[in-house]
Amino acid sequence: MNTQRLYANGRAFEHIARFHPELTAFRRDLHANPELGFEEVYTSGRVKAALQACGVDEIHTGIGKTGVVGIIRGRSTASGRMIGLRADMDALPIKEDNDLPWCSAKSGLMHGCGHDGHTAMLVGAARYLAETRNFDGTAVLIFQPGEEGFAGARVMIEDGLFERFPVDAVYAMHNWPALPAGTIGINRGAMMAAADRISIRITGKGGHGAHAYLTVDPVVVAAHIITAAQTIASRNVRPIDAAVVSLCAVQAGDLDAFSVIPGTATLVGTVRTFNSRVQVQVEQRLRELCTQVAAAFGATAEVSYERIYPATINTAPEAQFAADVAAAIVGEGNVDRHLEPSMGAEDFSFMLQKKAGAYLRLGQDARGGAFLHNSRYDFNDDILPLGAALHAGLVEQGMPLAGETVRGAEAAATRAASPDRAATAAP
Repeated sequence: MNTQRLYANGRAFEHIARFHPELTAFRRDLHANPELGFEEVYTSGRVKAALQACGVDEIHTGIGKTGVVGIIRGRSTASGRMIGLRADMDALPIKEDNDLPWCSAKSGLMHGCGHDGHTAMLVGAARYLAETRNFDGTAVLIFQPGEEGFAGARVMIEDGLFERFPVDAVYAMHNWPALPAGTIGINRGAMMAAADRISIRITGKGGHGAHAYLTVDPVVVAAHIITAAQTIASRNVRPIDAAVVSLCAVQAGDLDAFSVIPGTATLVGTVRTFNSRVQVQVEQRLRELCTQVAAAFGATAEVSYERIYPATINTAPEAQFAADVAAAIVGEGNVDRHLEPSMGAEDFSFMLQKKAGAYLRLGQDARGGAFLHNSRYDFNDDILPLGAALHAGLVEQGMPLAGETVRGAEAAATRAASPDRAATAAP
């Protein structure tokens, strides 16, 4: 990282850069020992030990099953403010195809999304904040389990996370291979889409393929439903809105039974939307299409529609504040304040439904051309100090000591004048 890019918060970056090799070793150890959601026993233990070594004030374990929360009090706590920083810890059920000294030691599991790096960055921020304490308030470091499909954020919330640690705002960041290393992206609204799971079970009447006229072929019905479902986004949703309807898998019959028409067929897929109104519209239209298309062929269709993660929507004051903090570290020219949202999903959305805050993307380059969830993906260790410094900057500038900066007070005042969070979380 080019230190000439560093501005007002350069002190944090330079401080953290001194123990960059230790952070790298920590990250690579986590990479070699991946664990799935709610199984992060080794990872949680390593985090706890690291926080103890850092000298944090309190360590709370077992929140949301395997979650860890570290508490660091500033040089003063007169402001009464609390800021939360979140990192996810879990890995993916992917067989790693890299040939690196720190490759996964567990067959079929790997850190293919960079959560090992996110955890290491927050540990780096913890060490810096505990050593310097240049803030007025309390930093709440949230090491979250089960982001990859397990809704670990929701589980931590249900386990009393925000009752025990009533933060004023919460922030998270995710590495992004599509952005160059040293750049940061954010926007003042939706960052990621809601993710819904759909399953469509079609029941017809099986029989001999040579006598198809005696059957109600669910495979034919499935084909028509697949085609019809694509008209929802193109013909029912307004062009200025966004929706994706993807039927991703079909199961019907036996591949060895080439002349047998099955009695049932199942389709599974996902729906992605940013707007709750559009989400309701897509679900309703999908149910109508499936049942009526099936009925036209003499079959039936049962639709299961499950809402997995809500949309990840930043609150505008906190997004602006986070972008300002980022610009103070890497320079305004390296911050994209209008980053295009992604149709992917993120369970940090549950935290943003409860608290003001923002979700950022930290550029890391597409090393070897591998994007997230790729068997050849690896986190870029060069950005560890930057991510840690960004976490630290959110705390220092969000809860400034007297005379340091008024940025935190400005954000709080803007937020107080904004509409109620619950009314703005889902447009």
